[in-house]
Amino acid sequence: MRRSEDIESLLREPRVFDPPPDFAAGAKVRDLETYRREHRRSLEDPEGFWGEKASALLWYRPWDRVLEWQPPHARWFAGGLTNLAANCLDRHLPDRAGKTAILWEGEPGETRTLTYGELHAEVCRFANVLRAQGVGAGDRVAIYMPMVPELPVAMLACARIGAVHSVVFGGFSAEALRDRVLDAQAKLVVTADGGFRRGAVVPLKAAVDDALRGETPVERVIVLRRVGDGARLRPGRDRWWHELAAAAPAECEAAPVEAEHPLFILYTSGTTGKPKGIVHTTGGYMVGCHLTAGLVFDLRETDVYWCTADAGWVTGHSYVVYGPLLNGATTVLYEGAPNHPEPDRFWRIVERHRVSVFYTAPTAIRAFVKWGEEWPARHDLTSLRLLGSVGEPINPAAWTWYHRVLGGGRCPIVDTWWQTETGAIMITPFPGATPTKPGSATLPFYGVDAEVVDDAGEPVDDPSRGGLLVIRRPWPSMLRTIHGDPGRYVEQYWSRFADRGWYVTGDGAHRDAEGYFWILGRLDDVLNVAGHRLGTMEIESAIVSHPSVAEAAVVGRRDELKGQAVVAFVTLEGHAQARPDLAQELREHVVRQIGAIARPDEVRFTPGLPKTRSGKIMRRLLQDVAEGRDLGDTTTLEDRQIVEELRGE
Repeated sequence: MRRSEDIESLLREPRVFDPPPDFAAGAKVRDLETYRREHRRSLEDPEGFWGEKASALLWYRPWDRVLEWQPPHARWFAGGLTNLAANCLDRHLPDRAGKTAILWEGEPGETRTLTYGELHAEVCRFANVLRAQGVGAGDRVAIYMPMVPELPVAMLACARIGAVHSVVFGGFSAEALRDRVLDAQAKLVVTADGGFRRGAVVPLKAAVDDALRGETPVERVIVLRRVGDGARLRPGRDRWWHELAAAAPAECEAAPVEAEHPLFILYTSGTTGKPKGIVHTTGGYMVGCHLTAGLVFDLRETDVYWCTADAGWVTGHSYVVYGPLLNGATTVLYEGAPNHPEPDRFWRIVERHRVSVFYTAPTAIRAFVKWGEEWPARHDLTSLRLLGSVGEPINPAAWTWYHRVLGGGRCPIVDTWWQTETGAIMITPFPGATPTKPGSATLPFYGVDAEVVDDAGEPVDDPSRGGLLVIRRPWPSMLRTIHGDPGRYVEQYWSRFADRGWYVTGDGAHRDAEGYFWILGRLDDVLNVAGHRLGTMEIESAIVSHPSVAEAAVVGRRDELKGQAVVAFVTLEGHAQARPDLAQELREHVVRQIGAIARPDEVRFTPGLPKTRSGKIMRRLLQDVAEGRDLGDTTTLEDRQIVEELRGE
């Protein structure tokens, strides 16, 4: 009998791209043999391996033991004292005091740079501000800001004094902010009068005022003046950032904290239901971010590194702020939309600032495809030497466009898999060592024991079948609990294979004959079509491989005969026209690529797909549209007109 997690994997990708020899020659990991030897060592002697990697960082007191593991609870570097802000800043002084740490561009076009010395001073000032406002070690601070330099300053200032930050994405509603403030029991909120998005002002302070109506634990609100729109301050509660910082000294000794001291709470449940606050602690997260950022992006002293994520998501925490700064890199921040004022905004930034490492989401890449090659062609992108992908599986067509158009055929691509819960990258190519296959995240990072298993926990060895992706041993950057709900932590992530101590990712995957991992997406994105379990990612990849298609999203619709019918929402390339015969052509194209079982029952053409401001496709809304239901919460939707067009309103 077919098991519930036995997903059919039918799409095949035969192309292999070896690391460019000139890149490999200077890379930190230069060949597959080195990777395999180190990965084997990290699994055979995890305490020796991770102890060695942690020793490269600053510790005020050494740990008693690298790992204490009582499934599902881990303590990494227990007894050790450290401080993440000191490792991001103080450790680089004085040698890198004059090096650019943050290179920022606002949506209206202004730029700022902060050197490591300047960033250190700003973080110290704001750490003193927080202390003066009554914030101490263990207190929670909510941060609700645009992508401006003061956002990482606030994060680092919290880390410096041992406060726990909870960054709330600036696209979330007042109600969503309120839920998170209440769940975290935040004592203070850091915000701005507003931010810029697509030429308009996002009224962040007004949202904070709405969120804090009635009784809340918040005692103080600190407001950054960003847009100058005359935001009102509530007497006794609200203060301007610039006034407080001007009176604060630029020296603040970093507080030594236990390695297991909470660093941040980050919520992952969206805007409906009970928020799920993932808790990460200091020492293990720091070690994981430092090593993954340095090796996966092969960071060099001269790199200008740009991860396009918002700091309101875990990618922004790990690979906009902490990972790059732990490695002494220059990290780029951009405030606004990728197509404002025109679709070449990202390429203007790459050219202007000579970006060398570029890390973005597949949804963004598919948008670039839709907008056309003429936009990147207007700019000199020869500074790029490495490209990365994060957030969801990338379909092979988008991967090859990314490689050819943006990378000029010369840049390796690191297609990374990880989660808010994992804290750091888990499955990834090493750009100088790993031959890559478009659409595959390739092989596990050091210390990661990943496997694809069936319901019984047995490995799925057949490359034509998928299963459940699990991690079979602890890793330093792993989540520690769900804030205020330890039972939910155990039930959601560890109960499935509790006797084995395995972390259940919730993602489906399969491994090919060479052992490469292919992520099939969330298991709740798997369709059950006439008894066959099909991953939506593979059907989407097949559709997007058609030359007329820029982007596609597939959802299921209830069907009395087949259980679920396949509905494809398709965005076309600029030259293509929506027409009935093209819909039929796409249906048959999927048959040729995968097989008749995956043929879409319906193809709907749309000028765009509903997405959040972070670029995530809102599949729940598409499923509502496909089944004719009333739409749920659309708070974080980037463009509401798209949903109206999908529904024919």
